[in-house]
Amino acid sequence: MELKSNDHFDAVIIGCGMSGLAAAIRLAMFGRKVIILEKHNAPGGLNSFYSFDGRKFDVGLHAVTNFVRPGVKGKPLTKLFRQLRIDRDEFALCEQKCSKVAFPDVELNFSNDFELLVSEIEKAFPNQIDNFQKLVKAIHDFNEFDLEDKDRSAKKIISQYITDPLLVDMLLLPLMYYGSAKENDMEFGQFVIMFKSIYQEGFARPFEGVRTIIKTLIDKYRDLGGMRKMKCAVKKIITQNNNITALELENGDTITADHVISSIGLVETLQLCNDQKTKAEQSNIGKLSFVETITILDKQPKELGWNDTIIFFNDWQNFEYQKPKELVDPRSGVICMPNNYQYENNNELDEGVLRVTAMANYDQWTSLDEDHYAKQKKIWYDTLALKAMSFLKPINNDSTNDKDKLDNLKKQTVYVDMFTPRTITKFTSHLDGAIYGAPNKVKNGKTHLDNLYICGTDQGFLGIIGAMLSGISMANYHILQKN
Repeated sequence: MELKSNDHFDAVIIGCGMSGLAAAIRLAMFGRKVIILEKHNAPGGLNSFYSFDGRKFDVGLHAVTNFVRPGVKGKPLTKLFRQLRIDRDEFALCEQKCSKVAFPDVELNFSNDFELLVSEIEKAFPNQIDNFQKLVKAIHDFNEFDLEDKDRSAKKIISQYITDPLLVDMLLLPLMYYGSAKENDMEFGQFVIMFKSIYQEGFARPFEGVRTIIKTLIDKYRDLGGMRKMKCAVKKIITQNNNITALELENGDTITADHVISSIGLVETLQLCNDQKTKAEQSNIGKLSFVETITILDKQPKELGWNDTIIFFNDWQNFEYQKPKELVDPRSGVICMPNNYQYENNNELDEGVLRVTAMANYDQWTSLDEDHYAKQKKIWYDTLALKAMSFLKPINNDSTNDKDKLDNLKKQTVYVDMFTPRTITKFTSHLDGAIYGAPNKVKNGKTHLDNLYICGTDQGFLGIIGAMLSGISMANYHILQKN
């Protein structure tokens, strides 16, 4: 589309990620003149995909959380389909098989049936099961969607119910890896969101990955007459008297809007403003980033005896969720096998996929020159591959040492790739490669400007479904309800 200087819109959405797309769809449904401006050339933001050597790779998506089966009412997934008027079949979601949390001496299996986790805790922590049930009731009674709720430490509140630190760590590990921007803790409301979305609802995935969801959203937005401009960055947000008066684009054009919703992050958005507010927000830049290795195998994981969908692992005495001092902290992480979902008609992905995620140090990765960067990627690929092997059945039961285990994996490997915090910043522009953005969220989406609102990661609704609900909520709360 052609964008002309001085064009005026009811709303401009900055960022074509899940939350931005959902906000734009919701506004377009009610006849608003909306445009999405995206700095990069691919939609999806942190949950996008890329093609290389004829293969398509998901970025970010291990699982769609909040899965519930058809007919279940009042849940986030059901609300999403109703608010966007999308048929659930368009997302083509297929359930996980079974996942686990694995610590040195204890494992907890869980699935989309919450009672499996309850029974696992009862077996492994018999003295804590009553405490766990009390925590579950407190979670049920809590209103995590109260946009004016105050921040509270999840660890502190959980520990008031569960007295075994190991169980506290095991419950928190998946939730932190899939949504916490705070080191070694979570905000309690976000803990509740993630507990419900992962443990009480569950994991699912489209057979063709995240592009199925992105295509559904873009097609819906296009059908509503919404406008979208890719490779079109906002250079400056021009303000006067606590309002946005114009948006200056990188190509020099200037457009205006009654409202602006930004999904690119709180600090990233405020840095575009021509006022002094950004200085007070610099301490709110997230510190937590990740690396992920992707291994394409010549066999399905199940042929190697690997049947779990996702394994959240920790092999250290305590679980530490913080920016590592080294390039990578391999002591904990996530192993994901996208093949191990219950795809319809017993379909199988063409190739086996093994993804391993661990915490990384943005500063150290960005300080490397290109030669050392490439070498360190190879070193850490091998390190994380070995770590995964320690939580998976050996490919060859005769494997006795690390070299043999790695050699056996490489014999089954047809392709490898790896992304680092540098990759995250390059393709998302998130400051410091922070996957989950600012540690202190803005639940009500308000900023110091009367017509600028935040949605997505820094508003605080988590996961792919949460991100979309964030966009919908901000569009409803700040624009549609006021009019």
